[in-house]
Amino acid sequence: MKRFVIITVGKTHSGKTTFAKYLEQKLPHSLVIDQDNHAEFINKYYRGLIPNKGPNTIKYIITQTIVDYAVNQTNDHLIICNSNRSRKGRLDLLHYFQQKGFIRILVHFDIPDHVLQERVSTTQRSTAIFRSASTFEEVLTRQQAESNRSDLMDPIEGEAEHLFIIKNPEEVHSITQKIIHIAQGC
Repeated sequence: MKRFVIITVGKTHSGKTTFAKYLEQKLPHSLVIDQDNHAEFINKYYRGLIPNKGPNTIKYIITQTIVDYAVNQTNDHLIICNSNRSRKGRLDLLHYFQQKGFIRILVHFDIPDHVLQERVSTTQRSTAIFRSASTFEEVLTRQQAESNRSDLMDPIEGEAEHLFIIKNPEEVHSITQKIIHIAQGC
C-alpha cells in the first residue's frame, strides 16, 4: 500500500484542524498528528521545560518523535496538522517524507484575514496551547505581521506531488474527496 502524508499550511483559525479531523474520518487508515495537542500536553505537565524565548524545541522534538513512530511503526496515512508556514521547515518536512516513500499532499488554507479576524474574535477554543500569547487575536496579529518575512511563503506547485488551495470553507468537502480519490487510485 502506498502511503500518503497530507500537510496543512495556514494561519490560526483557517480550518486546518477541522479539515484534518474530517479527512481522518473519511480516509481509511489515517492518523492526525496535531502539534497543538503536543503544546497543550507540555504546557500542562512540563511547563518548566518550555524555553522563554526562541523556538519551542521540546514541542518540535515531541512532534518529531510521534511522527517517527507513526512512520516506522504503523502503515497509516498521516495528516500533519501544523501551520507549516516556514518554507524551509516545510521543505525539510516534505523531504523527510519523500525519503520515507510517502506521496506528499499540501493543503494550503488561504483564507482572507478578515474572515480569520472574525473567527478569532468569537472562538471558544482553549488557549491551553499557548506559550506566550494570551489570545488567538494576538496570535493572528503576530502571524499577519510575520507575513512579510522572507522565509514565510505560501506553498507553490512542485513542493509536493499534489497541492490544493482552500480559499473558503465550502471547498473542504471537495478537496477531501479529491484526496481520497488520489489515495484510492494508488
